[in-house]
Amino acid sequence: MTRNRWAELLRGGRAQYGMWIASGNAYSAEICAGSGLDWLMLDQEHVPNDIRSTLAQLQAVAAYPVEVLVRPASADPVAVKQLLDIGVTNLIVPMIESADAARALVAATRYPPAGIRGVGSALARASRWNRTSDYLITADEGLTVTVQVESVEGLEALPDIVGVDGVDAVFIGPADLAASMGYLGRPDAPEVVETIEKALQTISGCGKSAGVNAFDESLARRYVDAGARFVLVGADVTLLARGSETLAARYGRGARQN
Repeated sequence: MTRNRWAELLRGGRAQYGMWIASGNAYSAEICAGSGLDWLMLDQEHVPNDIRSTLAQLQAVAAYPVEVLVRPASADPVAVKQLLDIGVTNLIVPMIESADAARALVAATRYPPAGIRGVGSALARASRWNRTSDYLITADEGLTVTVQVESVEGLEALPDIVGVDGVDAVFIGPADLAASMGYLGRPDAPEVVETIEKALQTISGCGKSAGVNAFDESLARRYVDAGARFVLVGADVTLLARGSETLAARYGRGARQN
């Protein structure tokens, strides 16, 4: 019950490449789960994805050899509790800007006396409705907590955030970080890239796993060289958007004029 394969992979010798599931759709999630990528990130922050649709996606991908992280819209302890109860074992939580915020998040994932997670295992998929007899004892050990640091304020507090007990990994969010630095819409600006590289080095130098979002392949590989252990390299909705645009360019109204 306490084994967490994602934690083991992060300690391994190879970077883990994954993709965003932003459609909020179980069918799309299952298609991507069989792609051969290492991990998926089911998002609730920027997409129309609620607890029921997230559950459906977890069920759809469960049969595939892919690791799954879920990102709630915030560090709200109620939202965290609900995700853990439906069986999420790897959380990635946005907008963590201080060690206190990181400690509060970790507390939301732990049962008392170590934290504040409400006890409802008899009702929860996570415990197989109490068919896992030792769930309450072992649950805390089977989780990973990844915090997203994505602002100048968060970077200033990065050494303290990384040092929080129970934080397994830190993920740098380039889009929000770029905006915080004054480069809105330009996460590939040289100043932003250099800042991210330094942050990745700080995280890995402190003994924690570092992650980042990078859809550009050369940038993704550059971040891995800087210490990133897990990288988001695409998203289901962007693949669909760009792919459909390519088809339209070939066969759409403008193409048919000739």
